[in-house]
Amino acid sequence: MTKSRHISQRIGVFVDVQNMYYSAKNLYNCKVNFKTILKDAIANRRLIRAIAYVIKADVKDENTFYDALIEMGFEVKSKELQIFYGGAKKGDWDVGIAMDVMRLAPKLDTIVLVSGDGDFSDLLEHAKSLGCRTEVIAFGKTTSHKLTAVADFSIDLCKDKKYLLKKIK
Repeated sequence: MTKSRHISQRIGVFVDVQNMYYSAKNLYNCKVNFKTILKDAIANRRLIRAIAYVIKADVKDENTFYDALIEMGFEVKSKELQIFYGGAKKGDWDVGIAMDVMRLAPKLDTIVLVSGDGDFSDLLEHAKSLGCRTEVIAFGKTTSHKLTAVADFSIDLCKDKKYLLKKIK
């Protein structure tokens, strides 16, 4: 049996910003309230690291957004959007997130993944095998069922509008 949420737990929060942004945009045409998500992820426990993974796309107000994440308490890791011959674009942090989770797992009691990407199911299974509790915070309508099935606890952001900010213009 896995332990429940407890104030003495050391937690790490890992946020797949693009996954969250596009889920909120496609479902509600809104922005994500990352401050509220971080507060609910921590849940009065001992935060060790909170990392937000972003893709630089040279869009208006991008740096303002990154500064806001830092102000909220996130460490921001960024990488450039890759543009391939023919115009195809790619930008994801899946391997980077997985590597950080594995590097930090020995120092954490709980891994909080803020993403609905089912590719992280094996990562959470492995973190559990190392003795970590796993939690997922994501928009249920766009979250892999496999991911929530693996997690010890999950929060469906679709169930509360406090996780959304103003409409996207």
